[in-house]
Amino acid sequence: MKIQLNGENFSCDDKTTLEQLIKQMGLFGKRIAIELNEEIKPADQFNTIQLKEGDTVEVVQAIGGGQPDDLVVAGQSFSSRLLVGTGKYKDMAETQTAIEMSGAEIVTVAIRRTNIGQNPGEPNLLDVISPDKYTILPNTAGCYTAKDALRTCRLARELLGGHKLVKLEVLGDEKTLFPDITATLESADILVKEGFDVMVYTNDDPIIAKRLEEMGCVAVMPLAAPIGSGLGIRNPYNILTIIENAKVPIIVDAGVGTASDAAIGMELGCDGILMNTAIAHANNPVLMASSMKKAVQAGREAFLAGRMPRRRYASASSPLDGLI
Repeated sequence: MKIQLNGENFSCDDKTTLEQLIKQMGLFGKRIAIELNEEIKPADQFNTIQLKEGDTVEVVQAIGGGQPDDLVVAGQSFSSRLLVGTGKYKDMAETQTAIEMSGAEIVTVAIRRTNIGQNPGEPNLLDVISPDKYTILPNTAGCYTAKDALRTCRLARELLGGHKLVKLEVLGDEKTLFPDITATLESADILVKEGFDVMVYTNDDPIIAKRLEEMGCVAVMPLAAPIGSGLGIRNPYNILTIIENAKVPIIVDAGVGTASDAAIGMELGCDGILMNTAIAHANNPVLMASSMKKAVQAGREAFLAGRMPRRRYASASSPLDGLI
């Protein structure tokens, strides 16, 4: 069922109790307060109060020095705003090292047919990128129909033991890898109704982005440029409009080529950046992963700080009073 948790769409099982919810959030045993539908609930009743479809839940705790600046997706908090993929590296060792250097906590993986003996020495990606250390984000990369995307998400949920968080992408063209918006909308609607937490790849159309949010997607992921192109953010004004209209995280997906592209995306106000090729196809992927981590952090801090106004003419930085 769907509830609103701290202002975000969140999926949980029917008849989930408040105690089960805070365990799922990793907050069990911590000093917190819970408001359910604008009514504060006593802590000694958390184990008996059951949630219902459409409930609004606020979970609060005391913090020092202002609000933490975490990325929150489907009720889960992440200190890193950089999400990374696992494809295109030369080997598993490079994949592992680059991802570690990126500082990413959310890692995307493709779902493919298993090795049945044709490559007996081939390692399993999940042996290298452990679900105990990272939040695994299965994606539907390579799917060109709603049917294939739905099938892949359902298999991923089974593979990962009931995992609900998925990245949906339904492609419409092999040359550009632009999304098939009709199939994306169809797939997203079905997956949300089936209880998935859907992070969705889409184009940079603000109307489509808002529609996907209203369907219940937990994050909208507009492209900056074609997948793997490295062209950077081609239409910053559309991305900015999407951000201004959104109540869910907006994560730029595809098109980033270097650190400055990532910083620009974050300076616009994006909640995060997802990339793969920009790191994996760099001359030194491990070093590029480190630079992307810093670029995302710098861009976020610049956005929070607020840039100076642009001026047509010069403005002296040194005071004129007392000039000799």
